[in-house]
Amino acid sequence: MILVNGESVSFDRLLQHGDRVAVYPKFETFDITPLLRLRKLPLREIRFVADAHLGGLANLLRMTGFDTLYDNNFQDNEIVAIAVREDRIALMHDRELLKHRELTHGCYVRALKPSQQLREIFGRLDLARSARPFTLCLHCNAPLRIIDKVLVLEQLPPSVREHFERFSTCDVCRRVFWEGSHWRRMSELVNEVMQPAEDRE
Repeated sequence: MILVNGESVSFDRLLQHGDRVAVYPKFETFDITPLLRLRKLPLREIRFVADAHLGGLANLLRMTGFDTLYDNNFQDNEIVAIAVREDRIALMHDRELLKHRELTHGCYVRALKPSQQLREIFGRLDLARSARPFTLCLHCNAPLRIIDKVLVLEQLPPSVREHFERFSTCDVCRRVFWEGSHWRRMSELVNEVMQPAEDRE
């Protein structure tokens, strides 16, 4: 982001004598999209890698559309290597991870329950504007796609065949998803964290 005299500008702004210019690198703690004039899209894709204590949070971040790597067998050095190599934010419930010198983007998660952790991360990193709910598989982190009911009939329980018409699937793990009671509970949490912070108070 470039500010001239406190106003966000693009590269074609001609400077005048006495102008005050401020140039900022990419931000990691808040979303500057509403102020951005340099590009039409955000500066970077927000992606995460989570430590072994944050499996529930990893699933919820995927639910809200954030590419989040998680494996219960990841060692600290693997998490650091992935974060550095793939430009991901390391999420940790273990302060020891913060001591790795190579780690440049990390976030210590204080809350204990996954739903509270999601609220914490959304608030601290201002993620609501970047969220794309229900676009990633909760199990394997791959993109979901809409699929015709006829193509998945044999995979559906009888009650689901009878009551639901809209389905999506993951091409990696082949799971099928529909808007059942579990989806409705998740939607309530998604709607909550997507609200501006002042509306939640």
